[in-house]
Amino acid sequence: MINRQRICDEFSRQASIDSPSYKEGRIAQYLTERLARMGATVEFDDSAKHTGSESGNLIARIPGTKQGPAFMLSGHMDTVTPANNVVPVLNNGVFRSEGDTVLGADDKAGLTEIIEAVEVLKEQNIPHVPLEIVITVCEEIGLLGAKNLDVSKIDARWGVALDTNGVDRAIHRAPAANRMTIQICGQEAHAGVAPETGISAIHIAAKAIARMRLGRIDDETTANIGVIKGGQASNIIPGQVTLKGEVRSHSHKKLRQQTDHILKCLEDEVSRATIEVDGKTIHATLSLDIRDDYPAMNVPLDAPILALFNDAGRALGRSVTIGMAGGGSDANVFNEKGIQTVILGTGMEQVHSVKEEVTVDDMVRVSELLVEMIKKA
Repeated sequence: MINRQRICDEFSRQASIDSPSYKEGRIAQYLTERLARMGATVEFDDSAKHTGSESGNLIARIPGTKQGPAFMLSGHMDTVTPANNVVPVLNNGVFRSEGDTVLGADDKAGLTEIIEAVEVLKEQNIPHVPLEIVITVCEEIGLLGAKNLDVSKIDARWGVALDTNGVDRAIHRAPAANRMTIQICGQEAHAGVAPETGISAIHIAAKAIARMRLGRIDDETTANIGVIKGGQASNIIPGQVTLKGEVRSHSHKKLRQQTDHILKCLEDEVSRATIEVDGKTIHATLSLDIRDDYPAMNVPLDAPILALFNDAGRALGRSVTIGMAGGGSDANVFNEKGIQTVILGTGMEQVHSVKEEVTVDDMVRVSELLVEMIKKA
């Protein structure tokens, strides 16, 4: 039932439209016209005024041909960079970019598979419940579109987000995350003439980081300090340094404990950084910005959406898998907003790199699975 050539043409068109985060205007216009040709009604929410994107989130509705609760199909229209002048190349059944940019299979493979599935429903006159296609903006820079989605416009209370690697694979658990921006202020001084009158912010940070538990903490929790910026020159005791880090965990308790651990390491080292200069006590200082970035998702294994996924796999004679992820996606936010959502693999591989790729065979396979899920919804 799946039209391989149509998948190739659709993916090529989408991948050729540059759409880095905030710059989704052109792909939004293309998707509007493409979905309208398939009989969908399309509207946009007002999230652009909150996200700063050229577009709001796209919401397309396709009337049902049988009774039943609306079903959501979701993806995102933005890509990571480098994404200027993307040229998709198909060679031996594999799409890659020319090598200077990302391909954009994250998430245009998912969007292509949604469109192909709907095309097949129409061609084969397959009965289906009402469908709502939700395509967000600014997913790659903090799930901004999903966070600002006007859910009052969405009737569906279950669905799938196509946005992970692999095929025949669903993600039902993903962690929550805290993002941290940390600023340590010390005291500048000449490093050769009067180092004893300075407090090195970089030294404080180094000692604090050396005490931190980082990397994989346990099977549910990770932590990282990913950015360090500070100092002016090698002959100046650095008076300021900024750190950026994160903690992720499937457990809210562990998320809090690991975040508290990092903060204690910082606070202890800053409190020790005190000097006396000309009878005056000078203290280092610490400022923190801790942001609850996104909530954990944990769709129960007996949830209707996973039963639907398993049923579709059996109908196709496939061995499907259900697992957990280490990162967040729009599905984290959808679940918090009351739309029970699992993440489906789209076949995209080596994402967020210029080596990104997706095979036509995998996009065909995912489209088949989507059709079967929609039939059974």
